[in-house]
Amino acid sequence: MSIPTVDILTKKTAIPPWDSGEKGIVGGVASARPPSPTSDGTVSVRSEAAQNMNDGGDVDDDVEQNESPPPGVPFSRGRCIALVVTVAGASFLNTLSGQAVVIILPTIGRDLNIPEARLQWIVSAYSLAFGCFLLLWGRVADIYGKRRIFIWGSAWVAVTTVVNPFLRNEIAFDLFRGLQGLGAAANVPTAIGILGTTFPPGKAKNYAFSCYAAGAPLGAVFGNLIAGFISQYASWKWVFGAISLMAAAITVAAIAIIPPPKHTLHEEGVTVKASVDWLGGALITGGLLALLFALTEGNVVGWSTPWVPVLIVVSVALVALFVFWQRHLEKGGTRAPIMKVSVFRSGRFSAAMLIMALFFSSFNGWLVYATYFFQNYQGLDTLQTTLRFIPTGVSGVLAAMVVSQLISRIPTYMLLGFGNVCAIISAILFAIPIPSDTTYWAFGLPAMILSVFGADAAWPCLILFTSHSLPQTDQALGGALVNAMGQVGRAIGLAVATAIQTAVMARERGVSVEHVGPVLQWDYASLLGIRAAEWWNAALGFASLIVVLVAFRGSGIVGKVEAKKAEERPNQRGGAVVVEAAQKPGSDSKAG
Repeated sequence: MSIPTVDILTKKTAIPPWDSGEKGIVGGVASARPPSPTSDGTVSVRSEAAQNMNDGGDVDDDVEQNESPPPGVPFSRGRCIALVVTVAGASFLNTLSGQAVVIILPTIGRDLNIPEARLQWIVSAYSLAFGCFLLLWGRVADIYGKRRIFIWGSAWVAVTTVVNPFLRNEIAFDLFRGLQGLGAAANVPTAIGILGTTFPPGKAKNYAFSCYAAGAPLGAVFGNLIAGFISQYASWKWVFGAISLMAAAITVAAIAIIPPPKHTLHEEGVTVKASVDWLGGALITGGLLALLFALTEGNVVGWSTPWVPVLIVVSVALVALFVFWQRHLEKGGTRAPIMKVSVFRSGRFSAAMLIMALFFSSFNGWLVYATYFFQNYQGLDTLQTTLRFIPTGVSGVLAAMVVSQLISRIPTYMLLGFGNVCAIISAILFAIPIPSDTTYWAFGLPAMILSVFGADAAWPCLILFTSHSLPQTDQALGGALVNAMGQVGRAIGLAVATAIQTAVMARERGVSVEHVGPVLQWDYASLLGIRAAEWWNAALGFASLIVVLVAFRGSGIVGKVEAKKAEERPNQRGGAVVVEAAQKPGSDSKAG
């Protein structure tokens, strides 16, 4: 095998692992254009950092010229860490906002005189807006700039959140919760896109995605802690104030740390003027809105209510129309589609999206019913419930550190399998007939630790695989896609779990489903309902595990760092550096 000579056009000397003279393929999907020969016989390639196109994650080659960045990262180590912490703040704040409000729901209901039947809409309004607008915002960010959309999304969350405590009207309160979800739908997928375009494949990218993955469980834990302590010693209104301050801090940090874009979107050397497919955006947003609304309300109004199945049919029809329209645009329409449906021709990519939906349906379902068990069934106050979730935060930090090291060494299917096994065991510990007065340390603590180790093992693998599978121009869309799959999976899984729980409680109480009532303290029927829902969560985890073993077996290592030898010498044309890279014989640059 001959040793290729590569002429790096930027001042960086790091070569992305996928640049080996072949077209980069991850999971059967093209991830980069092959390098083209230059007039002197060398191969001219821009590093991945320099190929960032028209987005907020673009790297300014002139940034910090006096400080040479470490190999494999676009700029100084300190700035890279600050950037990762900033964008991971979006994931952290998203879960914190949801979990913190769940804890204080009863207090809000009493203060604003909101009936219990409609109280859940304070949470659902946020989730609906977040899940429905992910794909549209992801595409907008890829076209108009990830940095810009991330900053405006974070600022929007800060402004709309600070307004909430001053609203005394139920509809207005729910509306602003939805507006907060709209901002989160803008900055969460964009954060993944910024990481995907800023860091070339290698250790730095593995660390970045592992740290980002730790943001979600840490947000859930701190959401419990912040809401628990504030509601115990002050007004619930300060919970929204704290969330708004954190969103404002992320906005300011993003302005200071994320470098502005320096490159224009190019393809084959020609500037491309991209535009958003607003029709496709309306179809997928409307379809997801109808589906999530029907699933959210189905257990409240009853599945036999005529408009519920009608709305589900309408949602399926809208999603089908979206797919048809995207295929038309991809085959030669007047503009680029929101999502290239051809990526799903890769069985492994489709499997990754299915795993995302199944796993996070299992994990989030476990989280919800564990909260019900402590707070509703055992009757613990907000603070006591919060304290029982503290181990998930500690475990989340440890898991992120461990997985960041293993993701480049352990086959992907093993990490995904381990994550699913942890999720299954966590659900089973709450499902098996352990006496309900058993000490927390015997089953609660192990479940808390295992659940977060499972999430932090699976989540970085899935988002890293998605990032490698899509071209640089679709990185924010990739972040939107994995989040949307998780959101849809969560909605479907929770709807089924609630139906199972309600049916079991109705059977034990000898009443109809419509008159079953809420979970009651130390009520045996309530306990059986929670256990039945946890068995469903375990089954979802098992289904995800089967998909992992079937689709990802032999897939390789998604975070693998190729070993290369490099020798630098001055380029006769000046300025650039020629790097002669020798790849290990037999090495495979096709990650995951």
